[in-house]
Amino acid sequence: MDLKQFVQVTRRRWLTIVALLVVALAASAAYSFLSTPQYDSTSKVFITADSRTASDSYVASLFAAGRMQSYADLATSTDLMELVIDDLGLNLNAAQLASKISASVIPDTLRISISTTDPDPRVAQAITRSTADQLTDYLADLETPAGAASSQISARVTDPATLGTSPVSPRTKLNLAVAGLLGLILGLALAIARDVLDRRISSLDHVHEVTRSPVLSSIGFDPSVKRSPLLTDVGGFAPRTEAFRLLRTNLQFLDLDSQPRSLVITSAVPGEGKTTTATNLAVALAQAGRRVLLVDGDLRRPRIAGLLGLDGAVGITTVLIGSADVADAIQVHEPTGLHFLASGAKPPNPTEILQSRLTADLIHGLQDTYDMVIIDAPPLLPVADAAVLATITDGSIIVTRHGKTTREQLREAITRLEQVNGRLFGIVMNMIPRRSAKSYYYYYYEEVTPNPGRKNPAKSRQR
Repeated sequence: MDLKQFVQVTRRRWLTIVALLVVALAASAAYSFLSTPQYDSTSKVFITADSRTASDSYVASLFAAGRMQSYADLATSTDLMELVIDDLGLNLNAAQLASKISASVIPDTLRISISTTDPDPRVAQAITRSTADQLTDYLADLETPAGAASSQISARVTDPATLGTSPVSPRTKLNLAVAGLLGLILGLALAIARDVLDRRISSLDHVHEVTRSPVLSSIGFDPSVKRSPLLTDVGGFAPRTEAFRLLRTNLQFLDLDSQPRSLVITSAVPGEGKTTTATNLAVALAQAGRRVLLVDGDLRRPRIAGLLGLDGAVGITTVLIGSADVADAIQVHEPTGLHFLASGAKPPNPTEILQSRLTADLIHGLQDTYDMVIIDAPPLLPVADAAVLATITDGSIIVTRHGKTTREQLREAITRLEQVNGRLFGIVMNMIPRRSAKSYYYYYYEEVTPNPGRKNPAKSRQR
């Protein structure tokens, strides 16, 4: 992962990073403020070995140095702890008292440092003082050979027990700094792990991993789509309008030698916005003066008639069974001049109907009449309808929803088209959050809020 990818991951997963950072800081703050302050007291003991002559002093020093760690260990031994408990009258056992005391050899010296921590600074001082005093007597007795008049070593307290004035723990500032650093590292690690394991499409790079087909347009998420689904409901310079203008422009460059006359708009799975995309692409083409026919090829869940405010009862199935002439079944959306052929009555066998020769002849005949025929088809993965329609049109466009469609789903959808020799013109990225817009747009206009009180001016008439 290079620096650019790292920055992109942190932008996409910033909530994860901030969440872990906040949790770490909160946990550290709670620990620091709820912990009982501890005070420290320290004393030092100097050890010397008995030497009768100057020539023996070096040997005596080596003798003492070799036993320094053992002497330090004795400072927290059970025997010594019992002596300290008796001396101070503590209500503790030897193990409990030993957990408060630490003893260590000061490097390259014959000195032992004894430290005690306790919520009461005076108790800590008393324990340290008693431990140092008891250790000096204990070592003298321990190192006195049987029958000897004096000990082979002598111990002396050189630094009396100190009285702590400031708590040594908790160290609130240090704890917060360490917790913040750990939280940030864990947050970044989790963000990277989630990004690596997350197979949802959330960038152009993810699309390019799956297909070499171009991304024809990127459509930003617009919460007003539900109440104002059509381009005629929003301003001329709204981001949604600009995105469909870009898609309309890119269609001109799909095949310079043979401009497509028919398109299937589909998706991998439901809920990716293919119907709205197909409808608004048709509207954008009609606004540019093209003679466009929008066909609702979703015989299972037709929705376009509702978006346009037109009648969906008469359409493809009505024409195919001979109940209506195609010219009479086509309606016109007055605000845009867009022509529309609904799906008609829902049949029990949609795939078989779309596979019929009659359907192919109908689509080919419409191609000869219009500059562009756009067919809204069901998703590719659940049913075969879109793949069937792709074989009788010039090509397909797959709509992919940002942050929902997975790379495996898009790959499988493309495979379905390839299996029937269907042509994929490109991908439309849909519902891109504003925070991710810079990954797709070279500009992002301020959205023009539509008039919520405006009613759909669509009227229907038979042609």
